[in-house]
Amino acid sequence: MFTAKLKGAPMPVFTNARLATMDPKLPGLGIIEHGAVHADATGSITWVGPAKDAPASAEPALDLGGRLLTPGLIDCHTHLVWGGTRADEFEMRLAGRSYTDIAQAGGGIVSTVKATRTASQAELTQLAIKRARALMAEGVTTIEVKSGYGLDLESEMKQLRAARALPAALRNRLDVTTTFLGAHALPPEANGDKDRYIDLVCRDMMPAVARENLADAVDCFMEGIAFSGGQTARVFDAAKDHGLKVKLHADQLSNLGGAALAARYGALSADHLEYTDEAGAMAMGQAGTVAVILPGAFYYLRETQKPPIAHFRRHNVAMAVSTDANPGSSPILSLRLAMNMACLLFGLTVEEAILGVTRNAAKALGRTDIGVLKAGARCHLAIWDSLSPAALVYEMGSSPLYARVYGGMLEGTTS
Repeated sequence: MFTAKLKGAPMPVFTNARLATMDPKLPGLGIIEHGAVHADATGSITWVGPAKDAPASAEPALDLGGRLLTPGLIDCHTHLVWGGTRADEFEMRLAGRSYTDIAQAGGGIVSTVKATRTASQAELTQLAIKRARALMAEGVTTIEVKSGYGLDLESEMKQLRAARALPAALRNRLDVTTTFLGAHALPPEANGDKDRYIDLVCRDMMPAVARENLADAVDCFMEGIAFSGGQTARVFDAAKDHGLKVKLHADQLSNLGGAALAARYGALSADHLEYTDEAGAMAMGQAGTVAVILPGAFYYLRETQKPPIAHFRRHNVAMAVSTDANPGSSPILSLRLAMNMACLLFGLTVEEAILGVTRNAAKALGRTDIGVLKAGARCHLAIWDSLSPAALVYEMGSSPLYARVYGGMLEGTTS
């Protein structure tokens, strides 16, 4: 691979690489042959382009031997902090029970809530570290983590604090953005009163989360088994009052107009979207709201309704791809597997899948400093032992990752 002496060292110059820059000014993946990337001591990219045109540098350089170099991958929709397991529900679904049936019988999200409330913050962080490392081993440098398995003030904040603790616990080798998803499900103690619970989310939980700066955005699950459009709008209004961006679990199991509502609020993203109609896709395109495609949940729940990829293409909706890593409907800790599924199950192209875990995933998080190789962006890179971008999507069970770079620091695939 590379010498042990170089591992963990700052590497300001990467040269002799096939760059997939994701630069929107270039066609496709923004390929530059025989390229180079320069970074500074702060871990930011200072120059990208053909190696022959690179500015002179006395800094150490790593010759990549023509390997593919991309931005570090971004998993823009996860529920990575949770307690317990729901393997029993997997068996129940195999026996014919639906996700909705299990949820209405007290399983599903509420089952994970019980285990998460019982776990300590330290325990939740340790569990999330193991999950994050699996993603990092595939070239992931940024992860979004949602709450939503606490469903009371103390437990929601515990989840968000555990997520905020992840970067330091991983020796500052991972970017983590956090999303407050208090409106994920109705807790048992709410006794079926959804409006009263939404009052609690907006009046008590969100101000406390905002006061401690524990969330970068606010999400809601708008669905028949969760919350209505009116209740979602209340959550989004409260988020705006606290200066927080919004995202939405939309149109996963039915079309309640979630995509259009997300667009109306200028949401960063609407996620799932299996039942979104063309009007919803058009609204998202006009608003610049990203469609986050989550094939893991489709696969695990054995759904048949596919998201309207053709509508998204027609209306120029940016598409991101993510694992939706969670214990119930998508226990997947491989972003490359999610990319593969997005291509084989939903018909995305290789180019769309790779843009979906780089530039478009960054947009879904409201970030412009990651997901692209350009001056001023963070020097978060993935180096692949291949010349072909298709290798990132094609082969499962092993990884073509050669090395991962975080903030200009070089590390191996097993560090």
